[in-house]
Amino acid sequence: MSDTTITKVFGRRVWDSRGRPTVEVEVTLSRGVIGRAIAPAGASTGTAEAIDLRDGGERLGGFDVKQAVANVNGEIATLLAGKDALAQTQIDCALIDADATTDKSRLGGNAMVAASLAVMQAAAAAIEQPLWRYLSGNVPVRIPMPEIQIFGGGAHAGRRVDVQDFMIICPSATTAAEALERTAEVYYCAGSLLKKRGLLHGVADEGGYWPAFQSNEQALEMLTQAIENAGFSLGADVAISLDIAASEFGKAGRYYLSRDNSTLDTAGMIKMLLGWLDRYPIVSVEDPLGQDDEAGFRELTAQVGSRLQIVGDDFLVTNALRVDDAARSHACNAVLIKPNQAGTVTEAKAALVAAVKNGFGTIVSARSGETEDTSVVHLAVGWNAGQLKVGSIARGERTVKWNELLRIEEASRETTRFANDIKFGMDRGQ
Repeated sequence: MSDTTITKVFGRRVWDSRGRPTVEVEVTLSRGVIGRAIAPAGASTGTAEAIDLRDGGERLGGFDVKQAVANVNGEIATLLAGKDALAQTQIDCALIDADATTDKSRLGGNAMVAASLAVMQAAAAAIEQPLWRYLSGNVPVRIPMPEIQIFGGGAHAGRRVDVQDFMIICPSATTAAEALERTAEVYYCAGSLLKKRGLLHGVADEGGYWPAFQSNEQALEMLTQAIENAGFSLGADVAISLDIAASEFGKAGRYYLSRDNSTLDTAGMIKMLLGWLDRYPIVSVEDPLGQDDEAGFRELTAQVGSRLQIVGDDFLVTNALRVDDAARSHACNAVLIKPNQAGTVTEAKAALVAAVKNGFGTIVSARSGETEDTSVVHLAVGWNAGQLKVGSIARGERTVKWNELLRIEEASRETTRFANDIKFGMDRGQ
C-alpha cells in the first residue's frame, strides 16, 4: 500500500450560501492526510449539465441530499477504497462508469463532484504541494484575471432585472491585488449611487447589490457612472462583463424581458446587445442567447466575435464535445468551466483543454450556491485558465475565494505572472 492509497471516503450533509443542504466529502489516504471538498449548486442551470441528486418532498423545500450522502458513504466509498489518489483520471472514469447515466443522475452530480474534488485535494496534500502547483505540474502558469459582480439580477436577485450579472474586469491592472482594489472602489461608488437614488434593495446571491432598476440598461448606465465616479478610465482601467443568462427568459428564439416589458426575437435580441456594445465599455458577454439558439450565437459571434469575448455557459455546460462543436460552427469564442456542471474534475479539465486547443478563452467559475471551498481558485491558477469568476467581493463564500487568490499570488510571485494579457475576442492566444 502506497502513501497515496485511499483508505476511507466519508460524506456528510453541510449547507451552502442559500441555506440549502449540499454534499461534503472527505477522502483519507493511508499516510493519514485528508482531502475535503464541497459541491456547489447553481440557480441558473443548463439543461445538459450534471444533475444534483435531491431528495424531493416537502422537507427543506425538497433540496435535502440524504440519498446523495448515502451514495458517498456506500457505493462511492466502496468504489474508491484502495485506489491511488494520484490516479485522478482513472478514479473519475470509475465514478462515471458506476453512475452509468448521461447526466450523473443515479449517484448524483453533487456526490460525484465532491468526491472527485476531495480526491484531488488529498493527492496534493499527500505530496505536500499547494493544490494549484500540484495541478500545474510545475509548468509556468498565470494568476487569473478576476471577473467580479457589482449588480446581481436574473435568478440571483428575484429577477428584479433580467440580466443575471453586471460585472467588471480590470484589463490594465498589474496584479490580482490591484484588480480587487479597483473593484472595491467601484463597488463602494455603485452602492453610494444606489442609496442616493433609493434603488438599493439588498445583496444578491453572489454578493453584488440587489438593485431596483426600472430597466436592464439602467444597470449599465449606473455601472458606467460608478466606474467614472471611482476615478477610472472606461474600458482601459475598468471594463464591463455581462452574464445575460438568456435561457432564463428565452426559449425557441423568443426572449421576454420583463423589466423592459418587451418580447424580442433572436434578431431583436442581437440588435439590443449590439446597441449596448456601442454605448458601454463591454468586453465580455456570457450566454447572450438561449442555450437552444445556436444560430443566434453564430450570428452574434460573426458580427462582434473579433473584438468581444462571447462565452458559452449553459450553452456549453463544461463539455469538451460541445466546445469542439462550437469551435467548428464559430458559435462563441470562450467557455465557462464549472466542475459541478461536468460532474468530475477530469471532465472539467477536458473541456478546458478543448477550449485552449480551439483558441477559446477559459474562465473557471464558482456557482451562485457556494461554500467556503476554494477548489475553483486553485483550478483557475493550476490549469492556467487566465480568468476567474466567483461572484462579488462581499459575502464570506465569495471573499474566501478572492482572499485565497491573493495568498496564491503572494506566495508564487517569482514563478507566476498576472494574466493582464487577456485578449477579448478571436485573436486571443494562450
